[in-house]
Amino acid sequence: MRYFVAVADCRSFTEAAEQCYISQSAISQQIRALEADLGVELIHRENRRFSLTPAGEYFYRQSKGLLGQVEAVRRETVRIGQDQESQLRIGYPRNYSGQELHQAVADFSRMYPEVAISIVNGTHEELYDLLRFGEADLILNDQRRAFLDQYVNYELLRCDCLAEIPTGSSLADQDAVELEDLRHIPCILVAPGEQQSTEEAYYKNTVGFGGSFLFAGNLEEGRLMVAGNRGFLPVDKVGTLSPAGAAVKRLSILQGGQKLRRNYCLFWMKEHSSYYIEEFAGMLRTLLVSEE
Repeated sequence: MRYFVAVADCRSFTEAAEQCYISQSAISQQIRALEADLGVELIHRENRRFSLTPAGEYFYRQSKGLLGQVEAVRRETVRIGQDQESQLRIGYPRNYSGQELHQAVADFSRMYPEVAISIVNGTHEELYDLLRFGEADLILNDQRRAFLDQYVNYELLRCDCLAEIPTGSSLADQDAVELEDLRHIPCILVAPGEQQSTEEAYYKNTVGFGGSFLFAGNLEEGRLMVAGNRGFLPVDKVGTLSPAGAAVKRLSILQGGQKLRRNYCLFWMKEHSSYYIEEFAGMLRTLLVSEE
């Protein structure tokens, strides 16, 4: 198959033989043996010129793809074999509390104990920078910009946006709340100091939250602020959420009577794609889909 592709690419038996480091007679014999094995003509020979038959054109296209896959498998096998300790660095949002990520990490670790997993959380922009600068292998993140070609944009699900409010709130007897009705309540965002203005701008200008904003360093601190009647905490239902606690209630956020929803994906650099990344992505999506 490799010899045939070389002949078709070079349009010359002589050049293909040089490229494959064998004699011209040897490569000609290999092509004839291939045609004999298939029982069809792949190359139509006429004097010193030749052309691919329709069967040859099909075999050429399929062979190119298969040989590319074989080379990718070879490279990944060598990489895994040469790694003293394979690792998978995963990033996730600071305000994430779904259980499926934890389950995917546990399942992956059982299946691939040779891989050391490291976990880091951050705001949307912090996670994006970790990926851009090679400090994370893949990240779970909400989609805030158009998909970029240099990344694998592995879509997981569109999830409901929820508001966590104190149980003593006048809204606590409802199951859902309009976005407009949250404007008079401070919005609590989980973000460090240097990311606060970026997060506020996104939630105000893109999502549509009005009113004032407060900030928490982590999800637990944000929920304590909710319990203390400081404001509401927006969270996304990415899978099965952990319990919010007895002092907090979750409401669906509506916009014009429709549930407010956001797109969540796994992202990784195409040039750094690997078997382990793809395996983990598949595991997490399977867990999330099973809970929808």
